[in-house]
Amino acid sequence: MSNALQEQLLKAGLTTEKKISKEKHAKNKMAKQQKLKKNKRKIVDESKVIAQQAADEKRQRDRELNHQKENAAKQKAIVAQIKQLIEMNKANVGEGDLSYNFEDNKVIKHIYVTNTLHEQISRGKFAIVKFENSYTAVPAVVANKIKDRDPSYIIVFNDSDTSTDIDDEYADYQIPDDLMW
Repeated sequence: MSNALQEQLLKAGLTTEKKISKEKHAKNKMAKQQKLKKNKRKIVDESKVIAQQAADEKRQRDRELNHQKENAAKQKAIVAQIKQLIEMNKANVGEGDLSYNFEDNKVIKHIYVTNTLHEQISRGKFAIVKFENSYTAVPAVVANKIKDRDPSYIIVFNDSDTSTDIDDEYADYQIPDDLMW
C-alpha cells in the first residue's frame, strides 16, 4: 500500500521515485533513532540504578570494614593498657615457698607466693591475673581496673572480707561459750 499523496505528487510530476524512496529511508532512519533513544534511556537509567546500588553496597562494606578496624584498634589498645597495668603493679610471685592453688579453665594451677601475699589474695587485697601464659598477683585496685577493661584476664579475685564490717555492730555483745546450736 502506497501513500495516496505520494502517488498524486508522482503523477503530477512534482516528485520522482528516488525522492520518495529517500524520504521513506530517512523516515525509517528517524524512527529507528527515536526507538534507540527510548531504549538507551531505559538502559542508561538501569545502568545508573545498578551503578548507584553498587556504590551504596561498596560504601556499606567500607563502613563495616572501618568499624571492624576501629574495634580491633580499641581491643589492641585495651590489651596494651592491661599489659602496662600488670607489668607496673605485679607482685613478686614465685619467690615464696607457699603454694597458692587456683582453677583456670577447669585445670588446677598453682603459684608460689609468700605468706603475706597468700593472706592478701585470700582476703581480696590482691588478685591473680593471667597474661601471656603466666600468672601473677596484682593489687585489688589494679584488678578492678583490669576487670573494667576485660574480665577474662582475672583468674582469682576474692571478695574483700565485708563480714567483719557487718559484725562490728555486734562487737559489744559477747557470745557465751556454752551456747548450743
